[in-house]
Amino acid sequence: MNAIAEQIRTVVVEREFPHPQEKLWRALTQPHLIEAWLMKSDFQPVSGHHFNFRAEWGSVDCQVTEVEPIRTLAYTWNAMGLESVVTWTLEPTAGGTHLRMEQTGFRPDQEQAYQGAKHGWQHFFNTLEQVVAKEAD
Repeated sequence: MNAIAEQIRTVVVEREFPHPQEKLWRALTQPHLIEAWLMKSDFQPVSGHHFNFRAEWGSVDCQVTEVEPIRTLAYTWNAMGLESVVTWTLEPTAGGTHLRMEQTGFRPDQEQAYQGAKHGWQHFFNTLEQVVAKEAD
């Protein structure tokens, strides 16, 4: 492993939600719900699908790399020089679902992007929690 690969960093956010996996899966995969907690997109839960997230500050180019309904979702996340992968993992718990988001690919010279992601994903999780709570089961 080379020195740069060893320095690649990852942002991980994990949270327990009092909702079934199916409900969280919908919020992660349906464009109108994604827009409510993350950004506008033309997302489809289909492996190989190219899509964009769009916000006032610009856009993120993405491609779906893995889809295992109600369990795992992964896509590339490329924006402003950052080439990363976002992986969502959903695990059932006694009280609902454990949701884990991992974004990996931050190089040592991308401290601002890394810190922004650490802060940003916490905010997105809070908004996701509100969106999921409002959605009908």
